[in-house]
Amino acid sequence: MGLDFRGRVAIVTGAGGGLGKQHALALAARGAKVVVNDLGGAVDGSGGSVSAAQAVVDEIRAAGGEAIANGASVTDFDAVQAMAQQALDQWGRIDILVNNAGILRDKTFAKMDLADFRFVMEVHVMGAVHCTKAVWPHMIQQKYGRIVMTTSSSGLYGNFGQSNYGAAKMALVGLMQTLALEGERHGIRVNCLAPTAATRMTQDLFPPDMLGAFGPEAVVPAMLVMANEQAPTRTVLCAGAGAFEAAHITLTRGLHVGIGDDVDEQLAARLDEVRAREGETVPGSGAEQGANEMRLVRGGGAAGT
Repeated sequence: MGLDFRGRVAIVTGAGGGLGKQHALALAARGAKVVVNDLGGAVDGSGGSVSAAQAVVDEIRAAGGEAIANGASVTDFDAVQAMAQQALDQWGRIDILVNNAGILRDKTFAKMDLADFRFVMEVHVMGAVHCTKAVWPHMIQQKYGRIVMTTSSSGLYGNFGQSNYGAAKMALVGLMQTLALEGERHGIRVNCLAPTAATRMTQDLFPPDMLGAFGPEAVVPAMLVMANEQAPTRTVLCAGAGAFEAAHITLTRGLHVGIGDDVDEQLAARLDEVRAREGETVPGSGAEQGANEMRLVRGGGAAGT
């Protein structure tokens, strides 16, 4: 049966194919009304046509669901605002935003043109910012919202040839951390999904015998959990081939070395102690990291001692 999304309105960006299409189909199959957004461009972001989005809408409608197509580029804030208004005009509310739209322009940093770096940041980061900004006031007003950012292991852990993509994907984790804190009192929960899936963007990276296992539909349950009424908040879920993990940005217990001319030398000598992972925590906010340093100063040594 699956989780229930009846009465909910969702916007899914980059939903003309791949992972976004599976997100849109799954939400619609569980009762959500869906805005299927897709620019209809190539993997590198060039070109555009609303036909890909319309084909997904047709599929949803044929199965008895409700959906409308939208061809806005997430880089165009005016067009994104119009997309949010389209959802409101059609259904009167916006409950869920899945920021899925993205492009790739892979090269080593040495060979990468700055325009390619900037455009990847623009699509992934500012695209998510534009869409979130467009729906945020409506979610505040209705005291309910679920926002899913699409991050990546390339951002969380790095990937050769993807400095632009990795930087953009980690930026979305930072955006999620603060929006989750700001949205909490308004009933808005914000999370990140790090998918491992064989799509048009990534299929060349998979060995042939794994292509079937890593279909995009295997990632969708993680999105549904983060978009439903009982969703967590400030969570980074990794998903692929039916396996799921959570990623955390942790803080080690640390060490108070002090202030003085030779602290650099002392720190270099004791860096392994600072980096030791026993007793590490996940701070609830940036302020908690600062509070840990205050504890270290007061204690004059390792945290908790």
